[in-house]
Amino acid sequence: MKNGLDDVVATETMLSDVDGVGGIFIIRGRSLDELAGVVTYEELLALLLSDAFEKLDADGLRQKIGVARQEVFRTVSDATTSLLKLPVTDAVRALTAQFADGDDLATALRLIAAPAVFTPAVIRLKNGQAPVAPDTSLAHAADILHMLLGRSVSPQQAAALDTYLVTVSDHGMNASTFAARVVASTHAGLVSSVLAAFGALKGPLHGGAPGPVLDMLDAIGTPDNAESWLEKALDDGERLMGFGHRIYRVRDPRADALMQALRRLAGDNQGAGRFKLAESVEAAALRILARRKPDRPLKTNVEFYTALLLETLGFPRESFTSVFAMGRVGGWIAHAREQTQHGRLIRPQSLYVGPRPIKAA
Repeated sequence: MKNGLDDVVATETMLSDVDGVGGIFIIRGRSLDELAGVVTYEELLALLLSDAFEKLDADGLRQKIGVARQEVFRTVSDATTSLLKLPVTDAVRALTAQFADGDDLATALRLIAAPAVFTPAVIRLKNGQAPVAPDTSLAHAADILHMLLGRSVSPQQAAALDTYLVTVSDHGMNASTFAARVVASTHAGLVSSVLAAFGALKGPLHGGAPGPVLDMLDAIGTPDNAESWLEKALDDGERLMGFGHRIYRVRDPRADALMQALRRLAGDNQGAGRFKLAESVEAAALRILARRKPDRPLKTNVEFYTALLLETLGFPRESFTSVFAMGRVGGWIAHAREQTQHGRLIRPQSLYVGPRPIKAA
C-alpha cells in the first residue's frame, strides 16, 4: 500500500506522459515545446481526441466548437441570482451539471464549450454586466476573451490564451483526470466524469492554487523586497506559492511555456513591470529554496506564471480554476473515453486499520 498512490501505475494510456526527473512532458508523442505557442487549442484537441471519436480535423472541430458555444450560451439565462452568489468555479460547475449525460461527440463538444462560455458569463453577471454572446467566426481562445472583455482582442492576447489552454490540456494521471477516469469506468457518461474532475480540480492542492501567487506578488510589491519577504515567509512556516511539484524534480516545463507566452504578451505595455517583478521573485525564491532546502527539489511550477498570464489577460483571480478547466476539459474527455473503450471498472482495495468486533466469551 502507498498512501497517495505514489508510483502506483493505474492504467495504460496513449494520451500523455510526464517525466518528472527529465522534465519532459509529451502529449500523444509530441513534446510540449512542439505544441505550446505553436498549435491552436483546436489543433491540440484534434490530436488529443483522435481515438476518442470519429476522425477529427482542426478546421472542422473549430466550426463544431463554435456552434457548441452558441448552444451553451443559450442556457446562460439559467444562471439564477442564488447561483451567482456562489464562487465562480462553483457556479460554472452547477451550470455544466444541467447537461444530459452521454458519450458521443455532441456531449463532448458541449463540455468543451461549457467552461469557455459560462466562465466569462458568470464573471460579467457578477459584475452587473450583460453576458456577451459568442462569435462563431472566432477561434476558441479569441472568442473566450471576446466574451470576457466585450470587445475584440489582439492576436497576441488570443495567442497567449491559446498557449495556456494547450499547455494545461492534459498532464498524465493527475487528481482530476483520475477522478474522471474512475467515474468513466462506471459508464456514467462524460458529463458525470467531467463534473467529478471539476470537483477535484478546485482543491488548493490541485488546480485551486494559482490565485495566491498574485497575493504573494502583491505583498512583495517591488523586486527589492523579494529576498526579505520570502525569507520571512519561510521563517514563519509558509509555503512559497508557485514552487514545488508532486512529480517534477526539476523545473516544470509548462512554466517555461507560459513564461515565454507572458513575455511576448507583456512586451513594453503596462504588464511589463509586473512581469519583471515576477522574474525577480522567481530568481530570489529559487536561490533561497536551494540554500534552505537543499534536499528537496523545489523548482518553479505551472502555477507561478499561470497566475500572471491570466491576470494580464483580464481574468479575475477567483476565476482561475475555472479557466484551468477550459483547457483541461479536453484531457478529461480524452481520458474518460479511453477508459470506457479500453478499461475496466476501477475498484481498488483498502487496508482496514480500524477496531475489530469483540467476540463474545
